[in-house]
Amino acid sequence: MKSTDGIIRKISAALEQEPRVNLHAYPVQIDYSDGVATLTGETEDIAAKKIALEITAAVPGVSAIVDRLHVQPAEPMEDGEIRDHVCNALLAEQLLEAYAIRSLVKGQPELVREPVAPFGTIDVEVSDGIVTLNGQVGSLSQKRIAGVLAWWVPGSRDVVNGLEVSPLEEDNDGEVVDAIRLMLEKDPFVNAAQIRVTCRDYAVTLEGLVSTEAERRMAEADAWYVFRVDKVKNLLQTKG
Repeated sequence: MKSTDGIIRKISAALEQEPRVNLHAYPVQIDYSDGVATLTGETEDIAAKKIALEITAAVPGVSAIVDRLHVQPAEPMEDGEIRDHVCNALLAEQLLEAYAIRSLVKGQPELVREPVAPFGTIDVEVSDGIVTLNGQVGSLSQKRIAGVLAWWVPGSRDVVNGLEVSPLEEDNDGEVVDAIRLMLEKDPFVNAAQIRVTCRDYAVTLEGLVSTEAERRMAEADAWYVFRVDKVKNLLQTKG
């Protein structure tokens, strides 16, 4: 018991020291048992969620994490509305146009689009603001694009990206950079031409010059949204 309480205190102390997690405004419940730490609560944004998970993973004695952290939605939305927005975003994405799209309503699939050819299927399910993507796509880039599009819906509290990639591809930093560049180019609020993206061991660095602080934050959020990105160092400068 003392060991368990001690590790919980260490996790809490580590999170307290990180201003972006902001435990006072967004409290996190911490549980621990047999090497597994469980974090439950709501964070201000995607950065706070991933930073909290990284900090917890670094605490000695923690061998695994159960992630029950969700992000405060930018706009309150009903599950059906979120599901429709996600499906529409997937339908509009040219790189996903070959895939069937199915909307799962109360566990029952409803076909939104037939596949162009015998390609894969993307299933979209939403529960309590949490978007779950399942099915199969042909590349890691497509998996990452689908995930970011789901995150872009203002009501999304979390995205569980369970899309399988077939045939299997080896993931690497270059794949991450390609996906981030692609999403920055698709983001209408960001001038991707002014941003340099590098990545090492899934830790991303953004450099360059942007017009406003809002654009700086949006570019960083886009990087955090990408599947498997663990850290983002935002070195973007604003004009003036």
